[in-house]
Amino acid sequence: MCGIAGLIDYAQHGGGEAAQILTRMTDTLAHRGPDALGTWLDRDGRVGLGHRRLSIIDLSPTGAQPMHSSSGRYSIVFNGEIYGFLDLRAALEEQGARFRGHADTEVLLEAIEAYGLESALQRCNGMFAFALYDSVTRQIIFARDRIGKKPLYIGISKSGVAFGSELKSIRAHPSFHSVEVDTEAATLFLRYGYVPTPYSIYRGIFKLPHGSWLSLSVDTPPASAAAALSEARSYWDAFEAVERGYAQRIECPGEALDALDAELKRAVSERLVSDVPVGALLSSGVDSSLVSAVMQEVSTSRVKTFTVRFLEEQYNEADLASGIARQLGTDHTEITAEPDTALGVVTELPDVYDEPFADPSQIPTLLVSKLARRTVTVALSGDGGDEFFGGYKRYRQMLAFDRLARKTPAVALQAARHAPHWALEVAAAAARHARPSSLQDEVTGNRLRRLAELLEIEDPDARYLDFRSIWSHPDEVVFGGAEPPTAMTSKRIPACLGPVDRMMYSDMVDYLPDDILVKMDRASMAVGLEMRAPLLDYRFVELAWRAPRALCFAEAPGKPALRKLLSRRLPEQFINLPKRGFGVPINAWLRGPLHAWAEEMLSPSRLQRDGIFWAEPIVSRWKAHLAGRRDWGPQLWAVLMFNLWHERWMRSD
Repeated sequence: MCGIAGLIDYAQHGGGEAAQILTRMTDTLAHRGPDALGTWLDRDGRVGLGHRRLSIIDLSPTGAQPMHSSSGRYSIVFNGEIYGFLDLRAALEEQGARFRGHADTEVLLEAIEAYGLESALQRCNGMFAFALYDSVTRQIIFARDRIGKKPLYIGISKSGVAFGSELKSIRAHPSFHSVEVDTEAATLFLRYGYVPTPYSIYRGIFKLPHGSWLSLSVDTPPASAAAALSEARSYWDAFEAVERGYAQRIECPGEALDALDAELKRAVSERLVSDVPVGALLSSGVDSSLVSAVMQEVSTSRVKTFTVRFLEEQYNEADLASGIARQLGTDHTEITAEPDTALGVVTELPDVYDEPFADPSQIPTLLVSKLARRTVTVALSGDGGDEFFGGYKRYRQMLAFDRLARKTPAVALQAARHAPHWALEVAAAAARHARPSSLQDEVTGNRLRRLAELLEIEDPDARYLDFRSIWSHPDEVVFGGAEPPTAMTSKRIPACLGPVDRMMYSDMVDYLPDDILVKMDRASMAVGLEMRAPLLDYRFVELAWRAPRALCFAEAPGKPALRKLLSRRLPEQFINLPKRGFGVPINAWLRGPLHAWAEEMLSPSRLQRDGIFWAEPIVSRWKAHLAGRRDWGPQLWAVLMFNLWHERWMRSD
């Protein structure tokens, strides 16, 4: 696990200047790779590759990068891990390949030599992003893993190309010192809480889509970033993988469970291959509990597990996690996320996420990453279970909305949308008495109004997009705002999918890579911690789409397949625990310990000064939030995270 950076210098500034630029770019990623620095320039100084190393496998100098193939044709900087690479190495050795060291990067290089790029990519299972210079064709080839675990940004200017694991490395290149905010990307950010692929917050810089590769000439500049992006080619397509899954359905639930169990054991075992200590993040949820259980099952020593404790009881799951750890026999540690601690973390967020990012669980993720890094260099997480086994509560809610939409007259919906707040609160109070005690807290006047808004949307896909949106009409908040197409708005969804599978597919290609995996990558790599996710092994993912759909979604309880696998390892009382998730009491914090900070960040004068957002809709929601008339925490948090980022990366210039 590392950080990579590099350049193509079409302006031919000269080797000395290019070397200085390359070193500056690479140094910005020292947190991703604190163990070593490596840079390389070709003879004429036109191509530069930079690498910051976090030593995980082959700690010797033979694992250092940039690395060159045995023939000398290829040079590479690689970020990530290739799992099961020893099997690939053995196959190459049978064909006559010889290796200097024991690194997976060297195996990748020799696989490209032996099989060609696309065939080598299809043989590699892992999380990665790399830049490969081919001295014969004089091209740099970029690639990312299938699911999108590892990031890769590419910037295009008139004088050259700059690329890196994070935007800060590209900003260190002189062609990108002065950059413009892309207002369309800012609009997308307000809707989603992140900037979706392939966009970045800056004009002229894009994210390489996951599961794809791109080749750029080192002699002929691309006409633009859009022109370069149009040349990207897929070597693995989620659409095709899902269609194959449906066509090759495993009909027997028992057979599917046994196959999932065996694949998960293999995925966990491969992710324990390391020359440094390995641990796991453990909440009380099914996903992390299952990963930790399998990890302890296949490990020869006591596994280290880590969790976060919140003082607010409705968000705290540390006690449950501790009980699971005792049952599994892991060496368990926790950290408490007190409001003062969280406030301290907030000021770090623009440097950790050097693109606007507004998932509040970024705070506990960063805290638990810091905790784990004290004793391990690698940690396993339970990411992926919700997207492939129907774990999100919103899936059940959307089905309920669909049923309700068919029964509710349009006139009733319009009345609810426009009713005064007091009338909705009276209606909510009456509804609470008619609902089970476990659901009474979910009925409020604000939620009734929001429900009416959602039910008026007839198209289920559009309704799901709106439900997932932070700001439903972000173009009305951003100056000159407009929304370009994204994976969420695309209608490229396999026709065979049912309602829940359509939502899971959308989350697989958008929310998972651009929210969940960005959050985990930046938080963990900010402290030099490698995070591995067995449930995101692409073979396990493909198998999930082959499983009987009754194993992949149930309205209560969720994630039936994973619960059944966990029941093979834990007593029943640990299988159906209430899941709180890595949530954050953001509504309460904005009214409490973060109030003064938020007040200043959301002031009309500041919003007008920055010239990105219209002040009125933001200020009105801030006032309503403080008055308790409605919880606007997520919407306000998105603006706060953007303003904090803007202060650090735009105004500081």
